[in-house]
Amino acid sequence: MITVIGTGTGSPLPPDAEAELATATLVVGARRHLTAADLPDTTEEIVLGPLPPALDAIEQHLKKPADHTAQGRVVVLASGDPGFFGIVRALADRFGAHTLDVRPAVSSVATAFARLGLTWDDAIVVSAHGRDPRTAVNVCLAHPKVAVLTGPGAGPAELGAALRSQSSERVLVVASALGSGPDERVERVTPAEAAARDWGPAVSVVLCLDESRAVSPVRTIAGAVPGPTQWALDEGEFTYRDSMISKFEVRALALARLGPRLGDHVWDIGAGSGSVAVECARFGAAVTAVEKSEDGVERVRANAAAQGVDVTVVQGVAPAVLSELPDPDAVFIGGGGRELAAIVTACARRARRAVVVAMAALDRVPAAREALLAAGFSCDGVLLQSSRLAPLPGDVTRLAATNPVFLLWGVRPPARTEGVAQ
Repeated sequence: MITVIGTGTGSPLPPDAEAELATATLVVGARRHLTAADLPDTTEEIVLGPLPPALDAIEQHLKKPADHTAQGRVVVLASGDPGFFGIVRALADRFGAHTLDVRPAVSSVATAFARLGLTWDDAIVVSAHGRDPRTAVNVCLAHPKVAVLTGPGAGPAELGAALRSQSSERVLVVASALGSGPDERVERVTPAEAAARDWGPAVSVVLCLDESRAVSPVRTIAGAVPGPTQWALDEGEFTYRDSMISKFEVRALALARLGPRLGDHVWDIGAGSGSVAVECARFGAAVTAVEKSEDGVERVRANAAAQGVDVTVVQGVAPAVLSELPDPDAVFIGGGGRELAAIVTACARRARRAVVVAMAALDRVPAAREALLAAGFSCDGVLLQSSRLAPLPGDVTRLAATNPVFLLWGVRPPARTEGVAQ
């Protein structure tokens, strides 16, 4: 049995730790945990750094014969709740969950929200510790209440730098040295202020909040808000100019090929009304809408606000304006005119997963297709031509045809792993 003890945020060892440590022959933990344990010289200690060597040492210790003088109990000391983005996952994968006796303490996330007097059943928690911080940034852009577990290269400064040009309504709450008495700090800063500071190693967690929406109604499901009950909304759900909106049949297939999801970043190029941008945001993705006209920019913002989602709107002309944007996972191109081929090329160079292009003019299809193929994407498409039910006098119904639209999509092939032994 491996006993895993959570130490709490900044607290010394919990009361039940003393008895476990008294019989332990191997104790694993951060240096501060081992120092607080004040172990006898006969106890073997391992300071946690990279996990694989520590796991190997635990395995070797457990394999020692029962009558060996050094064979005994293994205790792992961890911060907060070790089953919450903690070491329990690695231990269970290696030794089996049945071998673990886990005793959790209060996590840094729970403590940070408690300091603000906020509930966190509606918060999304994302770890940037040892991971690419772009997922955390995208979640912060899309949701009003996010807790980010930080790490080297993915702390408050890096989050602030990524958010400062894209989110004017977010505030970062940086919680440092939680539970350590006079050294504890909980500071509200703007993303720009966070980016300008050196925060040091004591940061426990960073909360990213839209404070106008930080207090939510009563929830029955914790975490992210459940996905929309319907998508491909009727055009009447949006404000738009003339007929400048993607019809719901087109949006339905475009969304299926874009696959927007929590943690993704999606571009909507030539956004018009922003209907595709809004639909992607409703699925939980961070969305940047590019629109060249000033009235179009305001229209996209109004439609996003009406649907209760966040969309970053950039006024400018593609492809020139795209160089200033963070890389997308998927791109929808609904406008472009004569520059369409150049826009598709620029988007395909940056998109991690997919590019979807909607065109009313059939003569632009070959150039867009060639641009996707030249970028190494697989390519497919369909001509969408639908007829909707429409009433006629006398309580009868006819079919009213909508204008045909050609939808083209390119998918980046998965990366190949070469030279791997089978």
